[in-house]
Amino acid sequence: MKLALIQYSPEWERPHGNIIKLNSLLEKQLGDEEVIIFPEMTLTGFTMNAERFAEEIDGPGIGYFINMAQKYKKHVIAGIIEKDEGKIYNSSFHFDNNGIITARYRKIHPFSLAKEDKHFSAGSSPFVTQINKIKIGLAVCYDLRFPELYRFYGKENADILITIANWPTSRIDHWKTLLKSRAIENLCYSIGVNRVGNDPDNSYNGFSAVFDPTGMELALIENEEKIISIEIDIDKVKETKEKFPFINDVKLL
Repeated sequence: MKLALIQYSPEWERPHGNIIKLNSLLEKQLGDEEVIIFPEMTLTGFTMNAERFAEEIDGPGIGYFINMAQKYKKHVIAGIIEKDEGKIYNSSFHFDNNGIITARYRKIHPFSLAKEDKHFSAGSSPFVTQINKIKIGLAVCYDLRFPELYRFYGKENADILITIANWPTSRIDHWKTLLKSRAIENLCYSIGVNRVGNDPDNSYNGFSAVFDPTGMELALIENEEKIISIEIDIDKVKETKEKFPFINDVKLL
């Protein structure tokens, strides 16, 4: 499976400007990848202006990613500020290569340090989506600090864990360590897509990453605004689990 990790610097709270920017990036750099993965809150940055930017299922941001998936005939995973039945969620959406919404994961752990929990409702359920029978567990940023979620995905026999984020430079060592740990613990690929640039409160230096099921670093890109193209071998997951059947020995779940 070949992936395109979109590490870019979103313009603060300017969805239209970010659409123009992403279109240019995709037209110049996108290749034969099967899956495109964007950072958390893809079109706004990590804003707490939830009411202003929240959208329902027929919203413009969701429509943009539907059209993107249809245009390029690729799967898309993107961060959406989602409004549903009066509640607002920080969500990760999976659009298949026909533009159909096949997954909608709502961030279970809003980031209380930034008062995200005051502006966004917490999701209540993990979500395992699939691409060609490859199982993918979805997560958003602060979720990475809670191994229980990822262990659930491990027990569900996920092949890939995808964490989209706006993770600041000041704590980037935690990001790298936790992504690697989630791969080792669950014997599957751990992929993190982070942003670069600045917002009113933080700076970001990316370090979007891919770790294989043994924790080996396959990609770790600092500060560059670019599409990171990488191919992963899904057979490596089965081989690693057969060689090291550690998950079978878990006693507390």
